[in-house]
Amino acid sequence: MNEIKDFLLQLALITILIFTYHIFFVERSKRNSTEKIIATALSGLSILLCMSFRTNVNSYVSLDIRIVPLLLGTLYIGTRTGLFLSTIIILYRLFLGIDLGFYNTILTILTAMPAFLFFQKIFVKGKKNKRIQIALILSIYYCLTGLTWSAILRGASLKVLQVQIIHLIFIVVVVWFFTSLIENIKEINLKNQQLQSEAERVRVISDLTSVFAHEIRNPMQITRGFLQLLNQPELSDKKKEYIKYSIDEIDRANAIINDLLAFGKPITTENQPIEVASELRHVENIIQTYALSSNVEIKTIYHDDCWIHANPQKLNQSLINILKNAIESMPNGGTIWLTCAPKIDGFIEISVKDQGIGMTKDQIDKLGSPFYSLKESGTGLGMMVSLQIIRNLQGRVQINSEKDVGTEFSIYLPKIS
Repeated sequence: MNEIKDFLLQLALITILIFTYHIFFVERSKRNSTEKIIATALSGLSILLCMSFRTNVNSYVSLDIRIVPLLLGTLYIGTRTGLFLSTIIILYRLFLGIDLGFYNTILTILTAMPAFLFFQKIFVKGKKNKRIQIALILSIYYCLTGLTWSAILRGASLKVLQVQIIHLIFIVVVVWFFTSLIENIKEINLKNQQLQSEAERVRVISDLTSVFAHEIRNPMQITRGFLQLLNQPELSDKKKEYIKYSIDEIDRANAIINDLLAFGKPITTENQPIEVASELRHVENIIQTYALSSNVEIKTIYHDDCWIHANPQKLNQSLINILKNAIESMPNGGTIWLTCAPKIDGFIEISVKDQGIGMTKDQIDKLGSPFYSLKESGTGLGMMVSLQIIRNLQGRVQINSEKDVGTEFSIYLPKIS
C-alpha cells in the first residue's frame, strides 16, 4: 500500500535525525541547555518533514507520524519542548491551509497535550519498562483522540478507518522501537561514563602509588634487614619460624606495591609448578594467628594431587586477602572451611567458605571494583588485586553467598596434566 510506503519514508527521516543527535551531539555537548536546544530543533525538523511528506488517504484526509517526535520530545526533553513542538504543528498546519484537517489538528493537540504534560514528570522518574509503557499508552491515546475528532468532523468511511487503524498500529510499533532504542542508548552512555570514572580512579591509584612507593619501601627494607639480623642460630625454631613469616609478609607487601604500580598493564611473572596443598598450609600458618584473635577456626581438607602453574607468592597473596575478608565477615567468630580438590574438567578447585554476614547479588557483582569495599575502612584494592592475580593465572572465581548465612569463594585454576 502507498500509505505504508509514505509512513516508512517518514520513519526513515525521523531515524536519521535521532541517530544524528545521539552520534554527533550527545557525546560532544557539555551543557544540558545546549543538548536540549539541539534535541528540540531536531524534533521540530522531524515534525516538519513528516507533515511535508504526509500520506493522502483521499482528497480531504491525510495522515503522518508527527506524534512520534512530538511525544518523545515532550517526554524526554520537557514540557517547554512539548509546547514548542505543538506550536510548530499548529503553525505549519495553518500554513498548509485552513480546512477540517486544521481544526482536527488543533482539537487533537488540545485534547492530547494535557495528558502528555501530566505524565512527563512521571515518565522522567520512571524506570526503563515503565517509560516504555507510558510512551505506548500516550501514543495510543493520541491516535484514538485524532481518530475520534476526525469521525466527528468528517464522518467515518471504511477505507479511511482501515488506513487509520494501520496508522495507529504503525505508530505504536514505532514509538515502542524508538523508546526502547533511546533507553538502551542511555544505558550504554551511562555505562561508558562509569567506565571512564573507574578508569580515572585507577589512574589516580597509579599516580599515588608511584609517589609513595619509594617512601613506603624504605622503612620496609630496613625492617626486613633487622629481622634478618635477629635470625640468630641460638633462637628457638618457633621464633625462627615467626621471623621467617614476618619477612615473607614484608616481601608480600612489597609485591602488592608492585601490583598496584602495574595494575592495568600486562603482568609478566615466572610461573612454576607448585603443589596447591603445600601453599595452602603455608597460607594457613600465616593467617592462623589473626584467625584465633578473631575467634575464628579454620578447618581444612587438602588433596595432595593438586599441581598448577603459578607464582607461589602471588597465589598466596590472593588467598590471604580472601581469607582475611572471610575472617572479618564474622565479627562474632565462626568457622572457615579451606579446601582444595581436583575436578574432572581439568581444573583445581580451591574453596574458602565462611559463616559471615554474606552478600547480596549486587554486592557480589561490584566486588573487585576500585574503591568498592564492604568494610568501613576498606579500599577494595585487596580484592581487586586478588581477582586480577587469579585471572592472570587463567583461572576464574565463582562466588555464592546468602545474607546472614555465609559466603563461599570457589577458585578454579588449570591443573597440570
